[in-house]
Amino acid sequence: MPCFTGSLYKRTLPFCSVALLALLTAAPMAYAQDMTDAADAEGAQPLLSLAPLPPGSAQPAAPKPEGRKAPEVMAKSKSETPVAVEQDIRPPSIAFDGLFAAIHQTRMFTDPKVVSDIVPDRSPTDLVALWKQEKDKPGFNLKDFVTEHFTIPALRSAAYTRKPDESVRDYISGMWDVLTRDPDVAMPWSTLLPLPYKYIVPGGRFAEIYYWDSYFTMIGLYEDDHVDLMRDMVRDIASLIDTYGHMPNGNRTYYLSRSGLPFFSLMLDLLASHDGQIAYTSFLPELQKEYDYWTLGAANLPPGMARHHVVRLQDGTLMFRHWDTRSAPRDESWPQDMATAQETSRPSGEVWRDLRAGAESGWDFSSRWLADGKTLTTIQTTSLLTIELNCLMVHLDQTLSHAYALNGQEDKASYYAQQAEILRSGINRFLWNEKQGAYFDYNWRTGRQTNILSIATSMPLFLHQASVNQADAVAETLKTRLLHAGGLTATEHPTGQQWDAPNGWAPLEWMAVKGLEQYGHHEFAADIARRWMARVIGTFERSGVLLEKYDVSATEISPTGGKGGGEYPMQIGFGWTNGTLVGFMNRYPQNTRQVLDNNPLADQPSQEPLPPIDAWDAKGPEIPVEERSPLRGVPLSSLNMEQFNKDDDGDDDDDDAPVQDAPHSAPSSDKPIQHSDQPAKPKDQ
Repeated sequence: MPCFTGSLYKRTLPFCSVALLALLTAAPMAYAQDMTDAADAEGAQPLLSLAPLPPGSAQPAAPKPEGRKAPEVMAKSKSETPVAVEQDIRPPSIAFDGLFAAIHQTRMFTDPKVVSDIVPDRSPTDLVALWKQEKDKPGFNLKDFVTEHFTIPALRSAAYTRKPDESVRDYISGMWDVLTRDPDVAMPWSTLLPLPYKYIVPGGRFAEIYYWDSYFTMIGLYEDDHVDLMRDMVRDIASLIDTYGHMPNGNRTYYLSRSGLPFFSLMLDLLASHDGQIAYTSFLPELQKEYDYWTLGAANLPPGMARHHVVRLQDGTLMFRHWDTRSAPRDESWPQDMATAQETSRPSGEVWRDLRAGAESGWDFSSRWLADGKTLTTIQTTSLLTIELNCLMVHLDQTLSHAYALNGQEDKASYYAQQAEILRSGINRFLWNEKQGAYFDYNWRTGRQTNILSIATSMPLFLHQASVNQADAVAETLKTRLLHAGGLTATEHPTGQQWDAPNGWAPLEWMAVKGLEQYGHHEFAADIARRWMARVIGTFERSGVLLEKYDVSATEISPTGGKGGGEYPMQIGFGWTNGTLVGFMNRYPQNTRQVLDNNPLADQPSQEPLPPIDAWDAKGPEIPVEERSPLRGVPLSSLNMEQFNKDDDGDDDDDDAPVQDAPHSAPSSDKPIQHSDQPAKPKDQ
């Protein structure tokens, strides 16, 4: 991999993209329509920042629905002369008004997402006016109208033909090219938010970049020495954060009202493993914007109230939930959401917002979010403090602390380190269940944990936020309750939702295996990896493709991956499956040989631990770094854990307030649970 200097690392654009990014000026974080109901039903007033702010910080501005210019793209008039057109960043359900719903009613597309991705031949305003003018005339045919005035983007990701005797490694290498997209050429009135660098899409119907998908795809790029492409994807995500104030669920206009699991700080860990500490300091502005987005509304938020993504519990602890600024059917799943709302007496807006929040979680959908554990109409995502989101926010705090320390801004470094410890204590207090030996999501409205065990219980192990005793208990729980022939199931419950049994998913298997490895459960981690690889590679040998998800409960391997479940058919490609499989094959070559005889690493000893490895201590090629971090030399996995056994006397707890939030397994005290053991240091680091 060629070396580069710090000056070249300042996110220099490809020549063809300079003009494009110049046009991507600050745009509205959302749109005027449907923003008036962005406040939660709990009635908290719009509050903008955490209190106290870190030293030297400015008060972040509230998102403005109007008044800031949207990105512009180049269009051609009838005379073929290029003209500047302001990109319409409204979701198509708003931009096309009644025409959007009318197209869905024709059911002319088997996948409803296509209706949100088709590109009109003129502005939405003009096209809606034309439709209204034509639709009542004799002989009008809406399907013909759509065919004449819209273009359907081609799906290229499934266009792969397996070669004779092709190994799974060859397949993955070939799919990197198939799934790679060049820097976007902006199209007027398209819902695609243009990106200035190359990127990889997941595959199938997912023809855009997605947030947490991208991290697990990057694992494979890192392992396959495609670091330039991995770096470009980080830059793309940074460009979206810079332009819109957050990373949307994906780079589509209809995803702007929500984000996804905040993996940006972990992407920087992966990038820093190659490039060194300059990765953190170069992307510090975007890290800060990410934090400001997720903590919007926290300042002076009263106990027992919620605003956007933040919830302040009765004892003053600040934690996080999933949220979407809109309370309407998802554009990409319009008919399904309309049908769900019609099947319940609940207010439609409430149901739709919970569905949208569930989509932000990445688990769309799962029994985790359902009040009765089985029926989609009982979805309650906005009422839940979820395991992954809160653990990722701890990591974001830690990464900000590290980046500011590298910058010599010790006050801010100390502030974010303290915030990480406060939130980590809240996780161990409200989400940990000692009796069941697992972490659970927490319903902040009822003051109780949910009863749905999921593989998400491994997330604190993956981010090294659990104690040794907790990790040991989680390992035993995973082994006895979620382990099956092909790996770990998402949950114990076969509800028909895709993020439930019998399905296993590549990112979930990866995080569980890496988490267990970090706490010394090497044999169990290797066993999960072996089962998963046998399922994935065994399916590949029968079908010639890698898939989005797999039935891991069945004893027999299906060439289709299983029934799938959820809102759409099984998808092939597939970014995060490809990426994590490369990592597993490199880490466990002997296990790989059991299912793939021609694996070139089969006779080699185990290589490095799963990436990233000690990212905070990594030095990039020929990049000078001032070693100011007080945490330098400490493994990434054990940072900011010195006070693990101490009470957080400086947190936001209100000692005079009655504790109504404590989970049924927690002691009736307003202090965090005390643990007698220190967090583990990875034996292989």
